[in-house]
Amino acid sequence: MALHFTQVTIIGVGLIGGSLGMILRRKGLAARVIGVGRRVENLKIAVELGAIDRYVVDPKDGVRDADLVVLATPVGTYDQHLTGWASCLKKGAIVTDVGSVKGLLVEQAERAMPAGVHFVGAHPIAGKEKTGVAAGSDQLFIGARCIMTPTKTTDPQALQQVRTMWQETGSEVLTMDAHLHDKILGAVSHLPHVAAFALMNALAEIRDQQIPSLDLENHSGGGLRDTTRIAASSPETWRDIFLWNRDNVVTFIEAYERSLNQLKQLIRVGDTAGLEKELERARQEREKFSTRLAVSE
Repeated sequence: MALHFTQVTIIGVGLIGGSLGMILRRKGLAARVIGVGRRVENLKIAVELGAIDRYVVDPKDGVRDADLVVLATPVGTYDQHLTGWASCLKKGAIVTDVGSVKGLLVEQAERAMPAGVHFVGAHPIAGKEKTGVAAGSDQLFIGARCIMTPTKTTDPQALQQVRTMWQETGSEVLTMDAHLHDKILGAVSHLPHVAAFALMNALAEIRDQQIPSLDLENHSGGGLRDTTRIAASSPETWRDIFLWNRDNVVTFIEAYERSLNQLKQLIRVGDTAGLEKELERARQEREKFSTRLAVSE
């Protein structure tokens, strides 16, 4: 289908929102792209980088004439946003998001929509540890996956418009149940972030309490860099993700703890054969992931 919006409003012009704005403008998919955000300095940069045409501070002004509103703020802010400006949306408008948690958030967003306004849940899996529009790129989504999470009440035409938009970014678009999305992403995205954050905090404790005379930072290498890269991600964003997907995240942390404890016990007792077996199992599992990881890294 031909895709063209008269006005797209992006709430939260950061890495994802800003990159999407760059593509919409470069490909002529929107006559104008309006940015809304908390920091005027970031919005000015977004204009300079071509992510938006102009910006407004009051989201009510930003969404009033929008055909499409993209909610690209931390997931914990959704309710505040939708409560604040959903009533200003014109009939026929579409609201979509880019959040890493769906499930209950999609259900809440649908309930917040005025009559004649449609919500479509989406999650482009293209984030990186850098934040802000300055880290954005109109190439960010090429080859990445974007998961759509429609429900029984999702408007088919709105769904197709959002799907087409993400296809235009170069994304591989697929559809998934919102709660299944949260289980899968909880395992392959949220748990790794937990592990990276926890590892960095453990290293800080080791440095400060156990071997303060040693310079850990200047003796680290590629292993630490690769394992903890995502610990540089936004604390605000990941706080909300962990809390809104808490049941899945806690369950998967417990599985991770069992795996850590298994390794700890094998190392403690000096079980050479058992330890090698566990490491070989991990190596083989990593090989199974290798092809997809190479695409997404």
